Amino acid sequence: MAHPLLDTTKGKMDGALAALGNQLDGVRTGKASPALVENITATYYGAPTRIRELGNIATPEPRLITITPYDPSVINEICKAILAANIGVTPVSDGRKVRVPIPELSEERRKELAKVTGRMAEEARVAVRNVRRDANDQAKKLQKDGKLTEDDRDRLLEDIQKATDAAISKIDAAAKAKEAEVMAV
Repeated sequence: MAHPLLDTTKGKMDGALAALGNQLDGVRTGKASPALVENITATYYGAPTRIRELGNIATPEPRLITITPYDPSVINEICKAILAANIGVTPVSDGRKVRVPIPELSEERRKELAKVTGRMAEEARVAVRNVRRDANDQAKKLQKDGKLTEDDRDRLLEDIQKATDAAISKIDAAAKAKEAEVMAV
């Protein structure tokens, strides 16, 4: 039977992996992806609102994102927000839609994005290791308080390490896949 501490630890590690996935979705590759703009916030009636809540985001072509706002009065705010996000794209508005052409990535920019991907992965690895450290401390405290035997504690520490290794290998795989995607011409 799995210990509740192990379940909690695995949940936190999965959370770090999910956060990394969301961050990696926002890294620009050579092709259009709604994830590039959907979490950018624009001001809508004085409140910061994500673009995905302001309109319909589509990718009609491999190098084009279109945003059709539900309320056309917000078009200028969407354009300003995309420019302010500094993701290397320039939105164009025709009064009804916002078009975001995705330019080719230069070799230098690709390498830069690959480094950014690596940094994101390292942050996720550190988060997973922090979860492991906290879980190990809790396991040792449970044993010290007499709620776990030494053997149970050792088994729990071993399971926590296995969960850590599994999470880190998933992080490495996700980062490697994103780097390959960024470096593809």
